[in-house]
Amino acid sequence: MRIDELNAHERRLWDAFPRGRRLDVSEAPAPPDPANTTGPGSPGGAGSPEDAAAPAAPADPVIRADAIAALLLGAHAEPTPGDRPALRLTGAHITGRLDLRFAEIAAPILLTDCRFDEAPLLQGARTRQLVMTDCAMPGLEADTAQIDGRLVVSHCRLTGPLVLNRTQINGDLDLRDTTAVFPEGEAISAVHAQVGGDALCTNLAVEGTFRLSGASIDGEFDLEGAALRAPGSNALDAYHVRVAEDFTCHPGFSAEGRVILSGATVAAAVGFCGGRLSNPGDIALEAVDVTVDRNFDLGLGLTVEGAVKLDGTRVGTELSFRDAELTGKGGTALSLRATQARETDLRTRRPIDAVVDARNARLGTLYDAQDTWPTDLRLADATYEALAFPLPAAERVRWIRRTTDGYLPQPYEQLAAAYRRLGHEDEARTVLLAKQRHRRATLPAHIRLWGHAQDLSVGYGYRPLRAGLWLLALLACGSLYFALHTPAPLDPGKAPPFNAVFYTLDLLVPIITFGQENAFAPHDTGQWLSYALIASGWILATTVTAGISRAVNRQ
Repeated sequence: MRIDELNAHERRLWDAFPRGRRLDVSEAPAPPDPANTTGPGSPGGAGSPEDAAAPAAPADPVIRADAIAALLLGAHAEPTPGDRPALRLTGAHITGRLDLRFAEIAAPILLTDCRFDEAPLLQGARTRQLVMTDCAMPGLEADTAQIDGRLVVSHCRLTGPLVLNRTQINGDLDLRDTTAVFPEGEAISAVHAQVGGDALCTNLAVEGTFRLSGASIDGEFDLEGAALRAPGSNALDAYHVRVAEDFTCHPGFSAEGRVILSGATVAAAVGFCGGRLSNPGDIALEAVDVTVDRNFDLGLGLTVEGAVKLDGTRVGTELSFRDAELTGKGGTALSLRATQARETDLRTRRPIDAVVDARNARLGTLYDAQDTWPTDLRLADATYEALAFPLPAAERVRWIRRTTDGYLPQPYEQLAAAYRRLGHEDEARTVLLAKQRHRRATLPAHIRLWGHAQDLSVGYGYRPLRAGLWLLALLACGSLYFALHTPAPLDPGKAPPFNAVFYTLDLLVPIITFGQENAFAPHDTGQWLSYALIASGWILATTVTAGISRAVNRQ
């Protein structure tokens, strides 16, 4: 492009470039200053033939993309000492395609309130800094580019994709207050991008998928106030992303479509407080195998329409759903399978009217509230170090029974262990007795009869005082009857003096003898009573032995 082909705005840009002066082409040009010349024959110099030949400034401040590219690629004369070239342009209508692919650009680029007819191309380019503020463009393609400083696309409107795949940014990535509209695909794509500073996406609005799977961010990833919309698709795909500081999605964050964080590593905290996730009938938040060194906060006003899946996620301190509202229906609303956390807070705003699946989870200290227990809670093989609010054992048993999985012994054993750690041995026995009763309901009828006998007699060994009470009651009945109806001696000459109490004890206790049972023979009703006392004694002995065995096995 020759100098004499430049229009008035392009000539002004040509003059401003060497010293990095800001040029606002939306303003009327200042009258020429004869004292401000760059020498005879230089572009913009006083009395130059190019100045006389330059066309008048058009009403629309048009600057051709080829003119900008020529400046950035070195078409201007060599800078004089002290010059610091930079492209600082405001208010331009940039026509044509700005093609800077695979170029080495030494000057920083700062564009404000500019309008592009075509999407700029910067694939594979290397530049000092690219700042675009309040611009409108049909997309921006900068994949595999290298930017030594910041990449700013702030307060802009894009009607096509922003492509940053494998882009290396040594400073911040700033997308604050930008709108990117490409509903038929990936509106923003930053796959395997590397950001040396923060990724600032405050109040970002996206129609289409925001994808940054495999990206690495050495600072904070801030999505406060962002609105991502991709119904029936992935609103945010941050699969296997690495964030060196906080991953912040609160307050005011909203996503329509699936949010994917699976495989992500966050060195500080993840927060969705006050946000809104919507993907009805499907997974709204998929965060499988995520590693968070501090808190994973999904509470304090978060609203979720759809399921939350956190299987295999590891949280360094607290995983919180306090004051969250989860409305996933017709299946699993919250999946915590194999999740690990030092503390877990399940005190949601309202009870979850669906499945909460915490199988194989390690929940640390568990916080919950009786009035927000979920409809279906699955705790098979789940463990917790302590219950922040233990409650009476009978209430906690109802908590365990809020499942459709049927009888499972481990949740009872885990709950009993939690009570023992608190020193509440009586509550632990209550839980284990409830376990045996639940198990009994799954057995065949004839085995259930024996179970009822153990329960009635000694509470499956967890109520040992019952055996003593039964023994005393039977001893009193037998002693009273035989005192009034003394049985006849088998050998009157050798029989010892009859004692109703010890005779009844001989019948009741099968492992000792006082010499009474073999010396006397009751008849009629007394004989049937003796049979009943012998049978009762064996039942008591057997159930007590079984209870002692269970107690020894627990130790």
